[in-house]
Amino acid sequence: MPDQPDPLIAGVDALLAAVQSGQVLPAPEERVRLRRAAGLTEAAVAQALRTRPASVQAWEEGRSEPSGDKREAYRRLLEGLAERFPAAAEPAAGAQVPAPATAPAQPSIPAPAPARSQPTTARRAPAPPAAAEEPGERRFANGPLLVLDGDGTAYGIGGLVLDCPARTLPALVEWALEQAQIGSPRLHRSGRDGDPLVVLTATAAESLGLPPELADRRGLRLPDNHPVIKQLTKAKWQLTKRGFGPWARIYRPAEGGRRRCVQLAVLPWEALDTRAWNDAATLPPPELAQVLGDYATRVITPRGSTAVSGLELMSALRPPTRAVRGEDGVWQSGPVPGSLAAAVDPAPPEAPDEHPVAVGRAEGEVLDEEAYEWIRDPELLTDAECALPWAVGVDVNMAFAAAANRLNLGLGAPVHVQQPAFDKTLPGSWFVDLSHISFDPRLPNPFTPDGAQPQGPAWYATPTVAYAVELGYDVRPLEGWLRPEHGPYLDPWYQRLRDAYLATMAELGVTSGMEPAEFLAAMEQHKQHDPGRAAVLSAIKATVKGGIGKLRERPQGARHRPGERWPALERPTWRPDIRAAVISAARINMHRKMLALATKADLYPVAVLSDCAVYPSPGPSPLDVLPYDPATGKPMPGGFRLGVSPGMVKHEGSQSFLWAAQLLDQAHNPARHIKGTDAAAGGE
Repeated sequence: MPDQPDPLIAGVDALLAAVQSGQVLPAPEERVRLRRAAGLTEAAVAQALRTRPASVQAWEEGRSEPSGDKREAYRRLLEGLAERFPAAAEPAAGAQVPAPATAPAQPSIPAPAPARSQPTTARRAPAPPAAAEEPGERRFANGPLLVLDGDGTAYGIGGLVLDCPARTLPALVEWALEQAQIGSPRLHRSGRDGDPLVVLTATAAESLGLPPELADRRGLRLPDNHPVIKQLTKAKWQLTKRGFGPWARIYRPAEGGRRRCVQLAVLPWEALDTRAWNDAATLPPPELAQVLGDYATRVITPRGSTAVSGLELMSALRPPTRAVRGEDGVWQSGPVPGSLAAAVDPAPPEAPDEHPVAVGRAEGEVLDEEAYEWIRDPELLTDAECALPWAVGVDVNMAFAAAANRLNLGLGAPVHVQQPAFDKTLPGSWFVDLSHISFDPRLPNPFTPDGAQPQGPAWYATPTVAYAVELGYDVRPLEGWLRPEHGPYLDPWYQRLRDAYLATMAELGVTSGMEPAEFLAAMEQHKQHDPGRAAVLSAIKATVKGGIGKLRERPQGARHRPGERWPALERPTWRPDIRAAVISAARINMHRKMLALATKADLYPVAVLSDCAVYPSPGPSPLDVLPYDPATGKPMPGGFRLGVSPGMVKHEGSQSFLWAAQLLDQAHNPARHIKGTDAAAGGE
């Protein structure tokens, strides 16, 4: 029709408008130049833009373009870099460019086409050759991991598909190290790069000669005489002391500083625990690769259970040692400031019963810093509370991670002190009498996990004693095991897990800054939004709790005898005092908020389980019970606040108040079942 604009003219006008507004991105070659000029890696850009290194690589190769907020952020980055690193002026048209005097001009020789027998074939547009100045970056061009299926197809992040020619396990290890280009860059300059991870589906495991399940259900490892173990031994590959189990590390001793190690995860052997990963193991291989890739990019490449990964993340972010030059000019190993540099024994009250330093310990001389498990005496329920129809549970997001944020922790061995003056900046364990401090019986006592009043002196971590001082009470420790060397060891760990959690929640439709009602509505549906991303979220939360728990790993196996050492004690991250401090801080944070609600709004919980508190309510929503200022819409200062950030709360569940009262009468905890399932069984 004549009155309609020409689509060609409209397209040109739109392009001109984009150019005029500055929305057009530089050419792919210029994007690469700017990043390299700034000394940035693809991984660093990806982390800043909250995307995958493979996506940044695709943008730089012109295979795809960013969109939405990522496009605007990427354009801003490139503009900033262009101001600092302008391109060299090009010669005018027709100008003669002299050839270098040191080398004659050479004819351009096209690169040979890859042979048909090349073992690794990408089923997407091939990447350009690796740049000589970026060997580490290109070494991991295909991401941190691959999921191998039985037909030899290996799936990576970003839709990557490779052909794997390996038909034996030794060949697979060689391929993963030499040709697959997988792994992850170090998280700290003194750390080490992440080993390649190959995840084996059931059909892949079968094709490589592995059984469908492990006969050794206790040890969870293949017998040493299994044919696959013999293949590896013949090829001079070694296994760690854990043997060949669901998570197997296969390696050769490092040569010339080059690490040669591959991590395997065997799905039919339940490498992905459903308590942490939901049903991720049942996803199709391409989807599973993306799930594990998101976790690897945001947290760390999995190296075992989420508990193991949580502990490994601590060391990856704060390695124990670094290379330092001695007085004689020779490079040697030295501690990294702020890290746990060496294994140290705990103080006697901090040790579990099995530890050698606990032998002969007096009964009751134990640091008992655990999460809340408290119910209110049913006789203390008021008539007004019993008249309310609902019981509403609110749960603190990432409670242990939030407690670790900016927490001052001991870095070295404890020092025994008699009658020390209390110092809240000094981490350690204090023997002090807090039994004279009382609270309303409708609140749990903050100094004991069961919420009961302490009876006489006991051992407490610094955050617990500091709370007594905060409340205005005089404390006079009788004894202490204190750590003069200290610092916020877990800060980078918290920050990385926080960012991973918030990025994943945003993908599930829950973002910071939402109004309370909008937030609750989004939370109702967020796990149904995308099962894969829900699995990533579950794994991130399990990494927090498992990593903290792993700081006090107990001996494994029935052969251990009390008083004997076990392997975990020899690692710097076996630190029960750090675990106690984090749990202490989390419990105190809970009590501080509950006390604020009690004193300012006359609201008292009927049950608390770890990071979940249950309140009587006139309605089924947290908005019916949590006090908000009607004028401003803001929550009451000091109390629980709805939101997605760590330390804020979400709706855990609602039941009738009669249901909660009946559980209290039976001495059961309503917080454990408020959402209709067993919270402990679900990992909450």
